[in-house]
Amino acid sequence: MDETLPAVFRLIGNTPLLPLAFPDYGVTIYAKAEFSNPSGSIKDRLAAYLILDARRRGLLHRDSVIVECTSGNTGIALAMVGGSLGYRVRVLMTDTASVERRFLLEHFGAEVVLFNAGRGYRTGLEMAEQMAADDDRVFLPRQFENPLNARDHQEHTAREILQQLPGPIAAVVSGYGTGGTLNGVGSGLRAVHPGLRVVAMEPAEAAMLQGEAPCCHAIEGVAGGYLPPLLDGVAIDEAVKVSSADALAMTQRLAREFGLLVGVSAGANVVAAVETARKLPGHGRVVTFLCDRAERYYSTRLFHHRDKQGGPAGALAPAEGQSMFDTEAARGAGVNSKEDSDDISLGVDDVGCGCHGGWDHGGLPRGSRR
Repeated sequence: MDETLPAVFRLIGNTPLLPLAFPDYGVTIYAKAEFSNPSGSIKDRLAAYLILDARRRGLLHRDSVIVECTSGNTGIALAMVGGSLGYRVRVLMTDTASVERRFLLEHFGAEVVLFNAGRGYRTGLEMAEQMAADDDRVFLPRQFENPLNARDHQEHTAREILQQLPGPIAAVVSGYGTGGTLNGVGSGLRAVHPGLRVVAMEPAEAAMLQGEAPCCHAIEGVAGGYLPPLLDGVAIDEAVKVSSADALAMTQRLAREFGLLVGVSAGANVVAAVETARKLPGHGRVVTFLCDRAERYYSTRLFHHRDKQGGPAGALAPAEGQSMFDTEAARGAGVNSKEDSDDISLGVDDVGCGCHGGWDHGGLPRGSRR
């Protein structure tokens, strides 16, 4: 680590790999605790890597303005990293993202520009490009298409996993926002374990890799109605659908049984990882990611649902014959209808069908830049 960099850089990366045992399903999975990064998410890695690379290449100057379209976590990470280095940061974010993310961005000193979520990422990406065209001080990290996004995970995250988990690894499971984690970690692990399965987690309500149109879901940071260019050429062996109900229920189980206060995408990743491990011969070792902290979701359904008795959701263990975490509590936590989805604080990655202003169901073609 460059000793001239701000001290916060020493806290980024080298996150623990936690074994999580699920005796009710007969498997143990391994979860990278990315919520332990200093701003609270896996995106700290990306922000540090892209900004330091831009500095080395002379793309950032004293008066530069770092501008990015983000559902929140990348913006928060850029605000932390950029601010610590003295740069202005402007974040373009959907007007339906959780209010905690906005507060965190502003707390780090970033300028927040909100846009209507009806067209998903498309609006914010177009706005960022226009800002860059109008002002030559603007620097665009372009997280959705920048190959450094995947390279960072290949060079660092994958290597950490290999050091922390010697021996065979059967699969890696991750949701996709930019696609950088699936791309980079998948290729890094496959270089050592050629038989590794790369498994994409995606919301059951927005299973775009499986050819379905995006619709409302409650898993922020994943599947924003846009298949990012960084997924092009990635050999994904399987895509696992996870419902919002199951993701929310697992997120609560991680807090109550494991003491892990994590966000909903972490719960969704764990559901997909447990399902993947159960199907593997000999229940081979599966790695996934706990992407961020729960505190940035206080205003969302994760903290505001109630069961039919009006109290907090109860035990989450499924009965014999039920689907993963399909319990009364899980159903109370979930998004099971349009009516349920209307009172959820949805982020840029959580906007789907016409109940939130008319999504362009065509999305953007895979590999399309915008």
